[in-house]
Amino acid sequence: MNREILTLNFFAAGDVINSTGGTLENGTVTNSDALSPEMKTFYDKTLVTLAGANLVHEQFGQKRPIPKNGGKTIEFRKFSKLPKAMKAITEGVTPSGNKLNVSSVSCTVDQYGDYIEQTDMLELTSVDNTIVEATKELAAQAGLTLDTVVRNELVGGTNVMYAPGLDDKDREREITSRADVIADNKLRVKDVFRAAAELKAVNAPKINGSYVAIIHPYVSYDLMQDADSQWINIQRYASPENIFKGEIGMLGGVRFVESTEAKIYGPAVICDSLSRLTSKESISSSTTSVTVNENLTAHTFTTPVPVYIGGKENTITAVSVSGGVATLTLGTAVTSLDAGDVICGRGAGRDGSAVFCTLFLGENAYGVTDIEGGGLEHIVKQRGYGNDPLNQRSSVGWKATKVAKRLLDEYIIRFESGSSFSATAESN
Repeated sequence: MNREILTLNFFAAGDVINSTGGTLENGTVTNSDALSPEMKTFYDKTLVTLAGANLVHEQFGQKRPIPKNGGKTIEFRKFSKLPKAMKAITEGVTPSGNKLNVSSVSCTVDQYGDYIEQTDMLELTSVDNTIVEATKELAAQAGLTLDTVVRNELVGGTNVMYAPGLDDKDREREITSRADVIADNKLRVKDVFRAAAELKAVNAPKINGSYVAIIHPYVSYDLMQDADSQWINIQRYASPENIFKGEIGMLGGVRFVESTEAKIYGPAVICDSLSRLTSKESISSSTTSVTVNENLTAHTFTTPVPVYIGGKENTITAVSVSGGVATLTLGTAVTSLDAGDVICGRGAGRDGSAVFCTLFLGENAYGVTDIEGGGLEHIVKQRGYGNDPLNQRSSVGWKATKVAKRLLDEYIIRFESGSSFSATAESN
């Protein structure tokens, strides 16, 4: 858990006070500047509200509260579809009927949280009501954290489609691996219709009359260039007030919700926090040494680093530096490489392109725990809490209990594509 020092203005027992401080005596704040319980409630509500603004991925799931004293395991139930009743009923004879087939999916909740701490000396110099600013920052962090918990569960399914590519004669060719997705493999209008057709084919119920797609802004940019007049902006909705959080428009019966936290698969880090390198010189004969343009520090890797070099699988076993030039030692010799060719970590496109995920969803596809009712808590601590005999520290933080679970994988399609921005985008 991170511990950050920031100027914050508080505290009394269970309440918030302003930057003039206050003395706690027998559980009572003695100065008149202490904020009321109503203000503490305001801060609590603010944290939940601001955090909720980032919870784009969770808004379409079945929400389950976390009951007090209910244990750490939560159970989501789902009903199997009834088969067609094709047997004709005999006159006067009661048929045998059927039964609901109920199955359950259980998962264990986890806790997440963080806090910001200040010292008494910093508090003395504070002139702003920084608890509000701290709460905003923590709320944004909480929202992004909890949203990522849900997103990572959703993208873990096996129901995946890839944006097709083009062969050397500009004919569409099927892509079957993330490694073969490049920047030119963009999400198109026909792909949206194809994903919607796949959901219809499994009778996935719609969410408020439409399927929903969670899309990254970079991908929506590319899609809208292709969509042209087929794209319906939210301003043209019959009921524009009934829009989803983050909704930007509709296409092919699919409502699109935009999120910067839509999953991006970028190349894995090779070394020195870099995931993409470029060859410095051309190679025309077999060698296991490749110079690169980037400034690197020397490394000897205990475990070889998996990479793509010139689009082919390889590994790096060491990095040496001489005269300011870094040289990679490869696990397998290369025989041909052009200056400027990409050397990238694996995990995304073999040419170094980041791969973007657009999630197409039907109703009841997944379940989440609710942030209300104990799911998200705003915690304010006065100076002197814990092991602080000299009243030197105070803090504000958040704690949340969260879990998400895919319930019907066939109702979730992960569509992987490139983007105009694939060359520089990183994993999230």
